[in-house]
Amino acid sequence: MQEKNVQGKKKQEKKVQGNKSQENRIQGKRVQEGKKQGSPKRENKRPESRAVKGVKPEQKQRTEQKQKAAKFGKPVLKQQSGQNVEKGKKNAKKSMCPVMRQCGGCQMLDMPYAEQLKTKRKRLETLLKGICPVKDMIGMEDPFYYRNKVHAVFDRDRRGNIISGIYQENTHNVVPVEKCMIEDQKADEIIGTIRGMLKSFKIRTFDEDTGYGLLRHVLIRRGFESGEIMVVLVTASPVFPSKNNFVKALREKHPEITTIVQNINGRGTSMVLGEKEHVLYGKGYIVDTLCGCSFRISSRSFYQVNPVQTEKLYTKALELAGLTGKETVVDAYCGIGTIGIIASKKAGNVIGVELNQDAVRDAINNAKMNQISNIHFFCNDAGRFLVNMAEAGEKADVVIMDPPRSGSTEEFMDSIAKMGAKKVVYVSCNPETLARDLAYMKKLGYKAKEAVGFDMFPATEHVETICSLTRIK
Repeated sequence: MQEKNVQGKKKQEKKVQGNKSQENRIQGKRVQEGKKQGSPKRENKRPESRAVKGVKPEQKQRTEQKQKAAKFGKPVLKQQSGQNVEKGKKNAKKSMCPVMRQCGGCQMLDMPYAEQLKTKRKRLETLLKGICPVKDMIGMEDPFYYRNKVHAVFDRDRRGNIISGIYQENTHNVVPVEKCMIEDQKADEIIGTIRGMLKSFKIRTFDEDTGYGLLRHVLIRRGFESGEIMVVLVTASPVFPSKNNFVKALREKHPEITTIVQNINGRGTSMVLGEKEHVLYGKGYIVDTLCGCSFRISSRSFYQVNPVQTEKLYTKALELAGLTGKETVVDAYCGIGTIGIIASKKAGNVIGVELNQDAVRDAINNAKMNQISNIHFFCNDAGRFLVNMAEAGEKADVVIMDPPRSGSTEEFMDSIAKMGAKKVVYVSCNPETLARDLAYMKKLGYKAKEAVGFDMFPATEHVETICSLTRIK
């Protein structure tokens, strides 16, 4: 009986082996058929093994990035290979800001400040090579909490909790921010208070997807010298339930607030501010002092966000202009008239040109406030205005230009040459367009003497530059 059982088992084993060999043959056939049909090969778990000896694929990619970035003098962020991501996370140095990577606003926050200045100057030297020499960067003694204008967008997280912060770079995803290393601390404190009040006042945050809700943004401006504070509540509708009680409660918590404004923005755009406003408390504007002059600042006014560096910037601009008290000066892209009003004390006559109507209105009020009579403001496109001046045969001795990031226009620069301006002081917020415009000015007979970089935005890649040009006889 035992022998029969053993023989039976052997037969079963042979049968199983036979089945397995048959299965292997079938699988082998399938593999061969797959090859014929062009099935993809199994991925190599170690792609580096096929790379050229000593050169990994990520190194090649990094080299290409460095070559591209070197053209503009920008720093290159190091990338980690897939194998070292986990290791990198463990060894990564903790950032000063917990949301630095999600936010993307402060690219250089964790870089030593001296190194930031060195990197920015190198970028300027790269872009302005062969155009003019670059002087040392003018930095800050304390490069933190410098922004006197703070904007927060309001939303809800996935759990329905009210959050406030900023949009993640190149998205409309809100990154919650409690405190920011470059924003005014009092402004962040007020924003936190408003966020905490919304639930008790049953105020819903605006939802961009559904179009429902009231509060979209909060904008706060603070006078550096005066200490005056403006709070702008940007709502999707003019109807603001319990607004008087809300304003009263906010002022009780922050008596330092000098004015509160409701701005209505019902548009489905990325613009923060709308056209209509209601003053809920105070004057509807704040006043601050810069270079000994007073300036009225409204919610939509363009006013430099770093007042400490702005004083240094404008002082240098007037030094390069070399005014003696007889010159006719054109302040192009003048905004609320800051540079022009400060320059008017040392010039014979100043003409300010600005396209934004609200800014021109503020500029006129600022001139009256400072009791200045030798400055006149015009609401017009700067390029068109200078062309008209040139065609009318009018002259200007010095042109101070502070264009947007897109830079100036050839039409505008042509008109400078037609008027015969002897000096040009170019204040730039974008070194790339500055280099382009200086090259064009050279064709018109103007030589760039020197460029000075000002660190208006520490912890970021942005650079403000002043360049002086003289007409070659």
